Amino acid sequence: MAENLFDLTGQLALITGASRGLGQYFGRALARAGADLIITSRKKDDLQTFVAEIEGLGRKAYPLELDVRDHDSIQRMSGAVAEIGQVHILVNNAGCNVRKPAVDISWEEYNLVLETNLRGSFFVAQQIAKQMIPHRYGRIVNIGSVTSVFGYAGLAPYTASRGGVRQLTMSLADEWGRHGITVNCLAPGWFQTAQNKVLYENQEWVDYLIDRIPLKRPGEPHDLDGAIVFLASEASRYITGQTLLVDGGISTGATRATNIQAASKSE
Repeated sequence: MAENLFDLTGQLALITGASRGLGQYFGRALARAGADLIITSRKKDDLQTFVAEIEGLGRKAYPLELDVRDHDSIQRMSGAVAEIGQVHILVNNAGCNVRKPAVDISWEEYNLVLETNLRGSFFVAQQIAKQMIPHRYGRIVNIGSVTSVFGYAGLAPYTASRGGVRQLTMSLADEWGRHGITVNCLAPGWFQTAQNKVLYENQEWVDYLIDRIPLKRPGEPHDLDGAIVFLASEASRYITGQTLLVDGGISTGATRATNIQAASKSE
């Protein structure tokens, strides 16, 4: 048994959607745990600053272009990865969102979200699993969301895609477990990112949100560090097909404590 189950020294992790946001936080956490990185974005130039940062941590970083909506791009990425080395960890992070009332969503907008978040996750996992199977080892972490298990108004395509990621995770875990590959879903709750920054500019909405989170604050990116390293490491070797919610407890269905107290007094 390894002395440190969370040590990723000597391992290579591929992270999609690493030009900004949570993808970079995942990369930093894995690099600090010892992993070298392959990082992808639709524009390779967008990765140069992050490459320098990871190299500053003493790890290697290989930037690659990847558009997860383009099958040819996925295949080109797979070929480039095979030349770099054995991938031990895949973090399927690339994603997008369109926030609108359901009656206003266009055909193109719906397809954009599903093709990026769900179809892209599948075909990236497919290509990387082909490389993991001969080695009989792999850790695949699909990034979902609290919307993988809960629905929210104004997020119909997004919740559909993230719910699909959760189901996809279970199916791939069942199929690839025999090859020594674990597949899990990391589902963040409400974290401020570039995608949802506008929501956090509305203090009334922020107060509404915090009121329903038992830990009484939105998530901060570093709150995900332990979870991503755990799912990528030997510490989770007998865990597969699971969705790990990192959401401050909002998935408990929490309601205002004052309302509960008032109800108790009225009984």
